[in-house]
Parts: sequence; C-alpha cells; structure tokens
Amino acid sequence: MGQGQKGSSDKKEGKKRRDESPAPEDGNRCRVCRFPLLVALLQLLLGVAITAVAFLMLAISPSLLARETPHWAGIILCLVSILGFILYCITYLPDERSSKQFIVKLLYFILCTIGLVISVLVMAFAGHHYSQTSSFTCELMIDDCMCKLDESDPIARTFIYEGVSDCVVITGTLTLYFLLQIVLNLAQALVCAVGAFIMWKHRYQVFFAGLQIGSPSSQQWHKV
Repeated sequence: MGQGQKGSSDKKEGKKRRDESPAPEDGNRCRVCRFPLLVALLQLLLGVAITAVAFLMLAISPSLLARETPHWAGIILCLVSILGFILYCITYLPDERSSKQFIVKLLYFILCTIGLVISVLVMAFAGHHYSQTSSFTCELMIDDCMCKLDESDPIARTFIYEGVSDCVVITGTLTLYFLLQIVLNLAQALVCAVGAFIMWKHRYQVFFAGLQIGSPSSQQWHKV
C-alpha cells in the first residue's frame, strides 16, 4: 500500500516538474533572441544603398576610379547579410553541437569584422575625395571637365573627368554622393560591429542559453 502511494506521488512530482519546464515552443519564439534578424536586414538594406549610390556616381563619369565608387563594398556587405539570414534559418542546437551551425557562426563573425574594416576604408577614401571635390575649380572642355585644387598654381595637379556635360555635376552632385557614402558606410560599420559583438557575446558570454536542466532536489531550473 505504501509502495503504491509512493509510486503515485513520484508520478505526480515528475508531472509537476515537466509542467514547470520551458515549453518547446518557447525556443521557436525566441529565435529572434538567438540571432537578431534586424542586424542582417540592416546590413542588406545598407549594402544595397551603398551599391546603388556607387553606380549613380559611376554614371556621372566613367573615368572615376574603383576606390571612388565603392560598389564592391556594398556587394560584399550584401553577401554578409545573406549569411546572417542563413544563420537565422539554421535550427539552433545548444553548445554548438552542429558543425554547420559553428562554421556559419564563425564565418559570419569573420565577415562582419571584414565588413567593419571595409566600411572604415570606404569612409577614408570618401572623406579624402569629398575634401578634394569641395575645393575644386573646374573648367569645361568639350565633353570633359578639368579640375584643379589651386587655380593660381601652374603646376597644381589636374583632375580630368570624362563624359561630363556640366562641371556643376562634379563640384555639386559628386560631392554630395561622397558625403552620402560617408554616412552610409558609418552606419554600416556600426551595424557590422554590433553583429560581430553579438556573435562574440553569444560564444563567450552566454548570450543565449538554450538548454535547461531540472534539479530533482530543488525542483528548480538552471541555465547552462
């Protein structure tokens, strides 16, 4: 009789512990906590914007150099965001038990760091060219625009922009595009820094603890 009551109480206690355990659906609702979807989405939008502005700059004059039209930076950052979406879609396993999950997380961290460096380089180039174009004195020569930093200096460096019908496009529109590239890449650098920090914190500071173990003695749940 005593054994029957003990078995019944054990079953009730086990059922109570199961009821107190986190529901499996909570893991699906917390997928945004595991990886912020907003970071990947911002990377994609900013990468597309940087690429679009770069091609608009290239449309002004075909003689612009690759460092002046950083479409390559925007394309690379779009690829980083796609990897972030892939990471979001991967089924989460605690303690990185899936090699696929670990590899994608490592690649995303590395590419976010590279994206941060690229954005800083683009800002440096854009800032340099912005200071140059804002100080230009330009003269239209048929279909080309010849610009100098110092018109009074006979040996000053000359910049020739081909296929330009109006020099105002160089001193006005192109300068505005350089300023826009600085702003966009600054935002992109911050987003990449946030993405890299989240991956680092997730790995070394328990950003998300997906596995919980019940303690029979205390009937409490502890994160591991």
